Amino acid sequence: MVGPMRGYNRRCRRAGKPLLASDGRLLQGLTLQFILSTSADLFQIAGALKMPLKGRFPVSLLAAPGFLLGEHRPQDKALIVTPQTFHFSEPLPLRSGATLPAYELVVETYGTLNADRSNAVLICHALNASHHVAGWYADESGQPLARSEGWWNNMIGPGKPVDTDRYFVIGVNNLGSCFGSTGPTHLNPATGTPWGADFPVVTVEDWVDAQARLLDAMGIQTLAAVMGGSLGGMQTLSWTLQYPERVRHAVVVASAPNLTAENIAFNEVARRAIVTDPDFHGGHYLREGTLPRRGLRIARMIGHITYLSDDVMNEKFGRSLRSSDAEDPTATAELAYRYSTQEVEFQIESYLRYQGDKFSEYFDANTYLLITRALDYFDPARSFDGNLTAALARAQAKFFLVSFTTDWRFSPARSREIVKALLDNQRDVSYAEIDAPHGHDAFLLDDARYLQAVRAYFEQTIAGTRA
Repeated sequence: MVGPMRGYNRRCRRAGKPLLASDGRLLQGLTLQFILSTSADLFQIAGALKMPLKGRFPVSLLAAPGFLLGEHRPQDKALIVTPQTFHFSEPLPLRSGATLPAYELVVETYGTLNADRSNAVLICHALNASHHVAGWYADESGQPLARSEGWWNNMIGPGKPVDTDRYFVIGVNNLGSCFGSTGPTHLNPATGTPWGADFPVVTVEDWVDAQARLLDAMGIQTLAAVMGGSLGGMQTLSWTLQYPERVRHAVVVASAPNLTAENIAFNEVARRAIVTDPDFHGGHYLREGTLPRRGLRIARMIGHITYLSDDVMNEKFGRSLRSSDAEDPTATAELAYRYSTQEVEFQIESYLRYQGDKFSEYFDANTYLLITRALDYFDPARSFDGNLTAALARAQAKFFLVSFTTDWRFSPARSREIVKALLDNQRDVSYAEIDAPHGHDAFLLDDARYLQAVRAYFEQTIAGTRA
């Protein structure tokens, strides 16, 4: 370690770049991107290392943006998918002390489960996503429906970073959601009316328990990997603690070990917007034949602001004004302030309202309340007096964490907390911090360095350790 690191630091000095100690600490200056790994293999495949490093020890490297760019561009095959519904008659005990009676989980699978059932990868979704992770739905003629692609379709599929020609990938819609699995819009068997606000509060841990039951039903004992971004990353982390013997690898993207006070505050403001909507009716709006769309619009606008970086907002919208010409809303000639407090004048206002309107037409208000509260509650260190190292001691999996420099909702510092706690426990950890301008949404977007890092981890590390 010492020899290669000295050579690296000599090159850094000549280039005026920050220096690293052998344990990865910055010796001087700052960096926007670095990689930490317990093995050189990941970065050799990505082209980051030019020389082989023997032994297994933490390796830290600085890299200019773009060092993970690859030439591999597989053909995007049309992966046609159909959801499945799994019914569970055994009640599910919840962390709140409540019990959810018989329930259903909606699932999609991609690829083929191998003979020894060792190639399964579970994908955990974030706040407003679902089981539809990849592929397309088909029309009556069997052709892909336009705009029906899965929410992580750039990541998962034939020849993609999570390659469904090699892995059996599972997407599951969580309990409490509004995309098919049992949730507030379903009928409460005790009353025959929609659950609404009576649907029990669910936690990340409850979701993981339900997912484990799903795997039992599918005959899968051990997962090659669990993977998720944002809230999905929290579920991934929880899997390694609740069922450590069932997870070989954990891929945690743009996530955190718990929410900060600021993040809880954003969630609370969004919830207040919903519950104070006159059409909310105490959460039983379906019984009243109404929907709290106004509250949902505002909640989505608040959330969307936190998903974007300041740089992206300024680059995309800046202080540009919106045309008042209904026939040509893109017209920009001689735009001027209209001196109104009610009209939409700035492009960013128009964009946020569009996002809010769209969201309010497909998402359920009670689901929003439930999922944001599950985010608030997640805190595995809480039972260990706030000691994350102690909390993660149970984990047995190998980890790959990814963060993005401009993500201020789940900042790189939060991922580094997890990395440090795992290293304190002498766990096998790889970490990529990607210099990307897109904020929290970067984990869903096409960044070649990010996608290639995930590809390298799956091709080299996960495929190489399949039991």
